[in-house]
Amino acid sequence: MADRPTAAPLTDFTASMTGGAPFQLSGRPARYTVLYFYPKDNTPGCTTESIAFRELYPQFQAAHTEIYGISRDSLRSHDGFKSKLGLPFELISDPEEAVCAQFGVMKMKNMYGKQVRGVERSTFIVDADGKLVKEWRGVKVPNHAEEVLEFIQSQP
Repeated sequence: MADRPTAAPLTDFTASMTGGAPFQLSGRPARYTVLYFYPKDNTPGCTTESIAFRELYPQFQAAHTEIYGISRDSLRSHDGFKSKLGLPFELISDPEEAVCAQFGVMKMKNMYGKQVRGVERSTFIVDADGKLVKEWRGVKVPNHAEEVLEFIQSQP
């Protein structure tokens, strides 16, 4: 985990997301934007993580914070995943890995004894000026959404 409250603004980006409108980092009206990167729709850990953010969504909204999940899955997959879980926030599709590359979340991982390239579960908080405020890498799902909310609520 790294605090970088004086970091330079991130490079702006636009990406496809559920809901029809494109996501653009710049100009987000929220005080904070949570970007959580996850490996794959409809897998146990990613489902649990998304449900945790869903359950805390009213508290994030009260703290003027928007949440977006990001994976390499297609918009079609995201639409089904969002609908199945009743997610109140949008999911960003990054099949070309452009956003994943900007945040450095693509890693070699072991899966069933084989090396595979995939998304390292990571979460980033960006302020209204587009500056990275906090990051978590190699996230473990239990209590993570609560930890993100506590951090946001602790900000002046």
